[in-house]
Amino acid sequence: MKRVLTAGVAITAVIGLAGCGAAGGSEDQLTVVMWGGQDQKTHVAEAIQPWADEAGVTLKQDSPSDYAKFRAQVESGKVSWDVVEVEPNFAHTACEKGWAEKIDTEIVDTSALNPEEVTECAIPVLEYAFTIGYNTDTFADAHPTSWAEFFDTQRFPGKRGFWKYATGAIFEAALLADGVKPDELYPLDIDRAFKKLDTIKDDIVFYETGEQQQQLVASGEAPLVQAWNGRIYSAAKEGQPVANEWNEHLLSYDQLVIPKGAENAENAQEWMQWYVEHPEAQAGYSNATAYGPITEEALEHVDAEVLAELPTSPANAPKRAAIIDYAWWADNYDEVSERLNEWAAQ
Repeated sequence: MKRVLTAGVAITAVIGLAGCGAAGGSEDQLTVVMWGGQDQKTHVAEAIQPWADEAGVTLKQDSPSDYAKFRAQVESGKVSWDVVEVEPNFAHTACEKGWAEKIDTEIVDTSALNPEEVTECAIPVLEYAFTIGYNTDTFADAHPTSWAEFFDTQRFPGKRGFWKYATGAIFEAALLADGVKPDELYPLDIDRAFKKLDTIKDDIVFYETGEQQQQLVASGEAPLVQAWNGRIYSAAKEGQPVANEWNEHLLSYDQLVIPKGAENAENAQEWMQWYVEHPEAQAGYSNATAYGPITEEALEHVDAEVLAELPTSPANAPKRAAIIDYAWWADNYDEVSERLNEWAAQ
């Protein structure tokens, strides 16, 4: 994705290539920026190009999402992006700093969305979960079904894979493993989390991309990983010996924001509304990725096999421990990131 869905690899836009990322806009244009790779291609094909064709809008793309570039465009007054997929902690900051347009609720009906995933400047674009991903060969008889068991290296020996990223739920998992109640996670007790992580530090392997995550758990190098649910699902579909444990999963999501001063902001909002009111388009993306749609209605259009691997399915949603509090992370990301990097290097 960053991060979450791809390794953040830049792609060449497959639609509207000419002038992609160039300054200037028009009534019949929309420049969409996501994380790149196959995930962006899928989202565009399933849920953006159909709207553009219907609305007579020329669709352009850029990637990957880049927060420094986002801010620089806004502050220079030369905004070439119209709608950008971001992590919610950045969306909070962008709204607070005035870098993002406010969502016009006269255009975008947010009533069908999870209110915890909507802010003045952002709506969700997808949902995913941090699960316990495990190697089904290594743990053929029993596997960890809680974060406390994930941290139990005596009962479940082997390396543990974590995303080397502060907002990647490593601290939330550590606190749950240490006995913190899910509804008391925030504000995070980072000192307590580090103490718990110290207990398994010798067994931790960090990954930075989805591909690394899949390789670690599938090979058995780290037969347990704190996983992105879609990555485990896709590896299992390819025949790898991996599975998601849904108990105590942590729900996360990405959001859409419009840079302040975007020339095609109205088109961006019109597409947002189309996306909200077209559950079949959301489901088309979910069927291809196993990342969740943004409305409950869309679940009715998801294939049964995929539905079983979504965090918002009727079977999995009750197993959720918490939703990541990105407002807290917006205020604490820099400090905690610095501590994590220093701790990991020791």
